Amino acid sequence: MNRKSLILVALLSFFAFSSKAQLNIQLHRDFGRHMYSALNKNMERPLWTSTVEDYITDKWHGSTYFFVDMDYNNSGVASSYWELSHEFAIGKSPFAFHVEYNGGNGVGYYVNNAYLLGTAYNYNSPDYNAGISFQAMYKYIQKNTSPNNFQLTTVWYLNFAKGLLRFDGFADFWRESNTHSHSIFISEPQIWFNLNKVKGVDKDFNLSFGSEVEVSKDFAGRDGWYCIPTAAVKWTFK
Repeated sequence: MNRKSLILVALLSFFAFSSKAQLNIQLHRDFGRHMYSALNKNMERPLWTSTVEDYITDKWHGSTYFFVDMDYNNSGVASSYWELSHEFAIGKSPFAFHVEYNGGNGVGYYVNNAYLLGTAYNYNSPDYNAGISFQAMYKYIQKNTSPNNFQLTTVWYLNFAKGLLRFDGFADFWRESNTHSHSIFISEPQIWFNLNKVKGVDKDFNLSFGSEVEVSKDFAGRDGWYCIPTAAVKWTFK
């Protein structure tokens, strides 16, 4: 990661800690390389990925969301990727204007700078144990042979078993010209077991164990469908 990226991540982290927001840090052990090597498919993929993620609401009923992924090999950080979005609420309705930036380095053409603008519909249950968002956006992909595109996104979360378990994730479908097709799909559902909901464990011990499964088609320069699981740990700051 270059110096400017490190400064930006530091500023975002400071903003997250200084607000009344929920920040979490995840570490994933990837099993894709071993799985697909057994199927005689070569996959050069780092084994470890860290994620820093935060969702922040404001007094105008809007919200800011970001995450930063870093992949690691034996030499250190091999690649990085991040997304930053903000939603401007339309009154007290469930609709919002959505703006977003995606980008990264060190992992190939598919993380060229992308700028998105569109609308979102957001629903949360009264107790905030479940929610879902649908987004429809124009997507400009810098340096792509066809830069003007669209993206459809859904994001969800569900807390159940009295908060012991959490199921969350996202699904993206967008148009992008690449060597395999003219569209890309990726979804990353996660399941988490929250230790602080176990009887006898301190409620402030916010450690979770879980897994993520990346389901994708023609993503990251790969041809066709892939299903890549991880084993993960997460610490949530409250």
